[in-house]
Amino acid sequence: MWLRAGRIGRPHGLDGSFHVTGALPLLLPEGGEVALGEGGEVRLIERRAGHDARLILRLEGCRDRATAEALRGTELLVARAQAPPLQADEWWAEELEGCRVRDGARPVGVVTRLQALPSCELLEVQRDGSGPDAAPLLVPLVGDAVRAVDVERREIDIDLGFLGEG
Repeated sequence: MWLRAGRIGRPHGLDGSFHVTGALPLLLPEGGEVALGEGGEVRLIERRAGHDARLILRLEGCRDRATAEALRGTELLVARAQAPPLQADEWWAEELEGCRVRDGARPVGVVTRLQALPSCELLEVQRDGSGPDAAPLLVPLVGDAVRAVDVERREIDIDLGFLGEG
Protein backbone atom coordinates (compact mmCIF):
# COMPACT_ATOMS: atom_id res chain seq x y z
CA MET A 1 0.00 0.00 0.00
CA TRP A 2 1.21 3.50 -0.88
CA LEU A 3 0.51 6.58 1.21
CA ARG A 4 0.12 10.03 -0.33
CA ALA A 5 2.83 12.23 1.16
CA GLY A 6 2.31 15.38 -0.91
CA ARG A 7 2.63 16.83 -4.39
CA ILE A 8 5.58 18.52 -6.08
CA GLY A 9 4.95 22.25 -6.21
CA ARG A 10 6.86 25.17 -7.67
CA PRO A 11 10.66 25.05 -7.84
CA HIS A 12 12.71 26.69 -5.08
CA GLY A 13 16.05 28.11 -6.16
CA LEU A 14 18.29 26.71 -8.91
CA ASP A 15 19.50 23.39 -7.44
CA GLY A 16 16.42 21.25 -8.23
CA SER A 17 14.66 21.85 -4.91
CA PHE A 18 10.89 22.36 -4.85
CA HIS A 19 8.05 23.20 -2.49
CA VAL A 20 5.75 20.34 -1.47
CA THR A 21 2.01 21.05 -1.46
CA GLY A 22 -0.27 19.11 0.86
CA ALA A 23 2.79 17.65 2.58
CA LEU A 24 2.63 15.05 5.31
CA PRO A 25 6.03 15.93 6.84
CA LEU A 26 6.12 12.77 8.95
CA LEU A 27 6.40 10.75 5.73
CA LEU A 28 9.14 12.87 4.14
CA PRO A 29 12.37 12.63 6.18
CA GLU A 30 15.72 13.45 4.62
CA GLY A 31 17.18 10.14 3.43
CA GLY A 32 13.72 8.61 2.95
CA GLU A 33 12.41 7.28 -0.35
CA VAL A 34 9.41 8.44 -2.39
CA ALA A 35 7.78 7.14 -5.54
CA LEU A 36 6.93 9.65 -8.25
CA GLY A 37 3.24 8.82 -8.74
CA GLU A 38 1.59 5.40 -8.99
CA GLY A 39 4.11 2.92 -10.37
CA GLY A 40 6.66 5.72 -10.74
CA GLU A 41 10.37 5.75 -10.16
CA VAL A 42 11.51 5.61 -6.52
CA ARG A 43 13.95 8.34 -5.48
CA LEU A 44 15.88 9.27 -2.37
CA ILE A 45 15.14 12.56 -0.57
CA GLU A 46 18.56 14.26 -0.68
CA ARG A 47 17.62 17.55 0.94
CA ARG A 48 14.88 18.71 3.29
CA ALA A 49 14.52 22.37 4.18
CA GLY A 50 11.89 24.89 5.19
CA HIS A 51 9.51 23.83 7.94
CA ASP A 52 6.56 21.47 8.21
CA ALA A 53 4.05 24.08 6.99
CA ARG A 54 6.23 25.03 3.95
CA LEU A 55 8.35 21.98 3.22
CA ILE A 56 11.10 22.12 0.57
CA LEU A 57 12.71 18.95 -0.84
CA ARG A 58 15.26 17.94 -3.43
CA LEU A 59 15.23 14.41 -4.83
CA GLU A 60 18.01 12.27 -6.17
CA GLY A 61 18.52 13.06 -9.86
CA CYS A 62 16.82 16.46 -9.67
CA ARG A 63 19.75 18.84 -10.13
CA ASP A 64 18.29 22.00 -11.65
CA ARG A 65 15.24 24.24 -11.75
CA ALA A 66 14.06 22.91 -15.13
CA THR A 67 13.98 19.32 -13.84
CA ALA A 68 12.03 20.41 -10.75
CA GLU A 69 9.59 22.34 -12.95
CA ALA A 70 9.09 19.26 -15.18
CA LEU A 71 8.06 17.24 -12.10
CA ARG A 72 5.61 19.90 -10.88
CA GLY A 73 2.23 18.38 -9.98
CA THR A 74 3.63 14.86 -9.51
CA GLU A 75 2.28 13.02 -6.49
CA LEU A 76 4.83 11.84 -3.91
CA LEU A 77 4.05 8.39 -2.51
CA VAL A 78 5.65 6.51 0.38
CA ALA A 79 5.45 2.75 0.94
CA ARG A 80 3.22 1.98 3.95
CA ALA A 81 5.98 -0.25 5.34
CA GLN A 82 8.28 2.82 5.59
CA ALA A 83 5.74 4.94 7.46
CA PRO A 84 6.21 5.50 11.18
CA PRO A 85 3.77 3.75 13.51
CA LEU A 86 0.57 5.56 14.45
CA GLN A 87 -1.24 5.73 17.79
CA ALA A 88 -4.14 3.32 18.43
CA ASP A 89 -6.77 5.92 17.42
CA GLU A 90 -4.96 7.20 14.29
CA TRP A 91 -5.28 6.06 10.70
CA TRP A 92 -3.84 6.94 7.31
CA ALA A 93 -6.36 8.49 4.89
CA GLU A 94 -5.82 5.55 2.51
CA GLU A 95 -6.98 3.15 5.23
CA LEU A 96 -10.29 5.00 5.69
CA GLU A 97 -11.13 5.80 2.05
CA GLY A 98 -13.52 3.17 0.71
CA CYS A 99 -14.73 2.06 4.15
CA ARG A 100 -18.49 1.44 4.51
CA VAL A 101 -20.15 3.80 6.98
CA ARG A 102 -23.13 2.86 9.13
CA ASP A 103 -25.09 4.12 12.11
CA GLY A 104 -25.54 0.94 14.10
CA ALA A 105 -27.22 -1.44 11.64
CA ARG A 106 -28.36 1.41 9.33
CA PRO A 107 -26.16 1.79 6.20
CA VAL A 108 -25.09 5.38 5.49
CA GLY A 109 -22.55 5.32 2.64
CA VAL A 110 -18.85 5.07 1.76
CA VAL A 111 -15.88 7.27 2.73
CA THR A 112 -14.62 9.05 -0.39
CA ARG A 113 -11.85 11.08 1.23
CA LEU A 114 -10.42 12.52 4.41
CA GLN A 115 -10.28 16.31 4.75
CA ALA A 116 -7.83 17.95 7.13
CA LEU A 117 -9.09 21.03 8.94
CA PRO A 118 -7.29 23.06 11.60
CA SER A 119 -9.44 21.69 14.44
CA CYS A 120 -9.95 18.08 13.31
CA GLU A 121 -10.18 15.84 10.28
CA LEU A 122 -13.44 15.10 8.48
CA LEU A 123 -14.63 11.99 6.72
CA GLU A 124 -16.40 12.86 3.48
CA VAL A 125 -19.08 10.19 3.06
CA GLN A 126 -20.94 9.61 -0.19
CA ARG A 127 -24.38 8.57 0.97
CA ASP A 128 -26.18 5.51 -0.35
CA GLY A 129 -29.11 6.22 -2.67
CA SER A 130 -30.07 9.34 -4.55
CA GLY A 131 -32.21 12.44 -4.05
CA PRO A 132 -31.73 15.33 -1.61
CA ASP A 133 -30.35 13.03 1.09
CA ALA A 134 -27.57 11.89 -1.28
CA ALA A 135 -25.43 15.00 -0.68
CA PRO A 136 -22.05 14.09 0.87
CA LEU A 137 -22.07 13.83 4.66
CA LEU A 138 -19.15 15.38 6.56
CA VAL A 139 -18.29 13.49 9.73
CA PRO A 140 -15.71 14.95 12.15
CA LEU A 141 -13.24 12.37 13.41
CA VAL A 142 -14.13 12.93 17.06
CA GLY A 143 -15.31 10.43 19.65
CA ASP A 144 -18.87 11.81 19.83
CA ALA A 145 -19.40 11.39 16.08
CA VAL A 146 -17.44 8.18 15.41
CA ARG A 147 -18.21 5.19 17.59
CA ALA A 148 -15.78 2.71 16.03
CA VAL A 149 -13.35 2.30 13.14
CA ASP A 150 -12.51 -1.21 11.93
CA VAL A 151 -10.03 -0.95 9.05
CA GLU A 152 -9.74 -4.74 8.83
CA ARG A 153 -13.48 -5.08 8.13
CA ARG A 154 -13.50 -1.75 6.21
CA GLU A 155 -16.34 -0.37 8.40
CA ILE A 156 -16.91 2.81 10.37
CA ASP A 157 -19.78 3.17 12.84
CA ILE A 158 -21.01 6.77 13.33
CA ASP A 159 -23.70 8.49 15.38
CA LEU A 160 -26.10 10.30 13.05
CA GLY A 161 -27.94 11.65 16.10
CA PHE A 162 -24.83 13.55 17.18
CA LEU A 163 -24.61 14.98 13.66
CA GLY A 164 -28.22 16.17 13.88
CA GLU A 165 -29.60 13.57 11.49
CA GLY A 166 -30.86 10.87 13.82
